[in-house]
Amino acid sequence: MSETLSVCEVDEDLVQKLKKFRLRKETNNAAIIMKIDKDKQLVILDEEYEDISPDGLKEELPERQPRFVVYSYKYQHDDGRVSYPLCFIFSSPVGCKVEQHIMYAGSKNTLVHTAQLTKVFEIRNTEDLTEEWLREKLRFFR
Repeated sequence: MSETLSVCEVDEDLVQKLKKFRLRKETNNAAIIMKIDKDKQLVILDEEYEDISPDGLKEELPERQPRFVVYSYKYQHDDGRVSYPLCFIFSSPVGCKVEQHIMYAGSKNTLVHTAQLTKVFEIRNTEDLTEEWLREKLRFFR
């Protein structure tokens, strides 16, 4: 049931931005941070970043409010190959309001489906978002 639940729709401008982001040719790390407009019940763009490290991204996420992140990461594999996976990160910090958490959790699957992403991760503490954490998560995909 939760996979079909949709609390909030995705803003059409954001849908277009996510499509362009999927097709980007740049080889640097980049991120789109999204939030929910509670009044409109709409997932909207919060911020965009170019050339941002996981640690830099961590600094941009609010400590007490949920956010969605689509992160293009330059991943150096152990065998020397380089890939640029698109990662969806749901930041839902411990201590955020229950109402906010429910709105974000109920909108996550719609956003993941809309953005056509397969590498989906969740953090409950913004401090957990580190290069090591991300590399560990991506190792699963090889």
